[in-house]
Amino acid sequence: MSTLSILIPVFNEAELLEWIVGCVFAARLPDNFDKEIIIVDDASTDATPEIIRRLCKKYQNITAFRQDKNTGKGAAIRIAINAAEGDYIIFQDADIEYDPNDYYDLLLPLIEDRADVVFGSRFLKSDTKKVKFIYHKFANKFLTFIVNCLTGLKLTDMETCYKIFRNDIIKSIPLQSNRFEIEAEITIKIAKQKLRISEVPINYNGRDFAAGKKITWKDGLATLWTIFKYKFFY
Repeated sequence: MSTLSILIPVFNEAELLEWIVGCVFAARLPDNFDKEIIIVDDASTDATPEIIRRLCKKYQNITAFRQDKNTGKGAAIRIAINAAEGDYIIFQDADIEYDPNDYYDLLLPLIEDRADVVFGSRFLKSDTKKVKFIYHKFANKFLTFIVNCLTGLKLTDMETCYKIFRNDIIKSIPLQSNRFEIEAEITIKIAKQKLRISEVPINYNGRDFAAGKKITWKDGLATLWTIFKYKFFY
C-alpha cells in the first residue's frame, strides 16, 4: 500500500474548503493507494477554523495545523511538507480552480518510474477551462519562459499548483519562500538537481478576485526576483 499526501494551505476559504476536501476524498487513485490530507490554516479570520475542526471529526486521515500569524502559502506548504508521511506529496489549493480527479494521471509517471517530479500543466489540454484574466496567463507564460531560458527546461506551466513529488525528493530541498513565489523556488532547485520532470495536462477553472483569488501583480514581481535569486545567488 502506498500513500499520497495531499497538502492544503488555507486562508479564508470557508465557502469552499469543505467542498474541495470532499472532492479530494472522492478522487480516484491507482490501485493500492491511500490518502493522507494535511491542512494548514494560515491564520484565517473567517469560519475556516471551525470548518477544519468539523472535517477532522468527519475524516480520520486529516491532520490540521494553524498559524498564529498570516505568513503566506509558502510558509504553510513548508509546515505541511515536514508533517507529510506519504510516499508521494502533492499540493492542493483550497478552492475550485484545480480538480482532484487529475491525481490519477499525475501519479502515473512517478509510479512507472518515468519521472522524479510531475507538474500539472493548464496549457497542454485543448479543453482546459480558461484562466480568468489574460494578464495572469501572460504573466505565467513570461515567468515560465524565463525559467526555461535559465534552466534548459521545457515547461509550459511553471506556476501550476499541481506539483507532485516522491516524499524523499521534496523533503531534501530546503525551502525558504513564504508566499506564492515558492513555486519558482521549487522549480529552480529541482532543475539544479537535474531531476526528471514530466508535465501532465490538467483541468483548470480559474476564478477572479470577487470569488476569492489572492495572487496579484506584486506576487509576480516577487516570483521574478525569486527565479534569479535561487538561480544565481544560492
